[in-house]
Amino acid sequence: MSEPQQTHSSPALPTPQPQSPEVAATHPIAPQLPDIVPILPPEHWANQDGGDNDHDLRVDDSDAGSPGAIESSILKYRTLHGRRFHSKIGGAQYWASNDERQTESLDLLDFADKFPECEVTGTDISPIQPTWVPPNLRFFDFIHIRYLVGSISDWTAFFKEAYSALEPGGYLESYEASPRVYSDDYIIPPTSATEQWGSLFIDSGRKIGRSFDIVEDNTQNRAMEEAGFVDIEERWVKIPVGAWPKDPALKRIGTIARYAIERDIEGFIAFVSSVQGWTEEEVMVYAAHLRRELHLQKYHAWYWQKVVWGRKPVVS
Repeated sequence: MSEPQQTHSSPALPTPQPQSPEVAATHPIAPQLPDIVPILPPEHWANQDGGDNDHDLRVDDSDAGSPGAIESSILKYRTLHGRRFHSKIGGAQYWASNDERQTESLDLLDFADKFPECEVTGTDISPIQPTWVPPNLRFFDFIHIRYLVGSISDWTAFFKEAYSALEPGGYLESYEASPRVYSDDYIIPPTSATEQWGSLFIDSGRKIGRSFDIVEDNTQNRAMEEAGFVDIEERWVKIPVGAWPKDPALKRIGTIARYAIERDIEGFIAFVSSVQGWTEEEVMVYAAHLRRELHLQKYHAWYWQKVVWGRKPVVS
């Protein structure tokens, strides 16, 4: 299967002029990103009072099914609206839940199976791995980091940690996604659940000091350079949401993207909505509106994914 149309140069922000949804823009990012639309109050979605603001945050000490000899402290979780989240031990703060609905993908295990000659080391913020692993999967010529958008307060310091763990000549790869939703041929209404999605993440990230705008403002590139990496390259990938593209490959990718979002909207936004003071019921009502809009595919929505990689120089 071919991948989405992509470019190695920074893309332009969408313009009112329609263009082919299959073609990624090739112009540099504007120095100043347009501000997000104001977040609508939850009453807009629920058409009722805000209700109870008890976020049901508590620590769960259960270690059922945990993989053996690991530190007991990392088995402590928080629950929010009935969903499991990483604990705040050590000041960590990650916005996505880590229960089974969000952690079904075990591609590092698949990678280790496919390339038995490689030594694969997989780490996560929580012990979500199963008890069985390929014999060559253990916990550095190459470090792959992904989906930490909205979770890192200092990306330069973070990449310096990766830099120190690499062999000279080794590579760091950072793969992140943007919460901003675009359309090439429609104006997405600011009062739509689709447009509010990006605002919800970005505004919440500003409130907790962890940016969700790292893709469009080139944080990965800048922080990687400041950390000492050289030969830095990037790839932008335009991801449709829904089966609206005409290109068969993009249609399939869009179908998968829509499914990935629709199946657990509540888990995606549980943390950021709690930053805004939403109740569990208000989250569910907003999620229903977003599912309806995604099902209708009326906006031809898409978003950016971006991978940036750089090399640790070899000291002569």
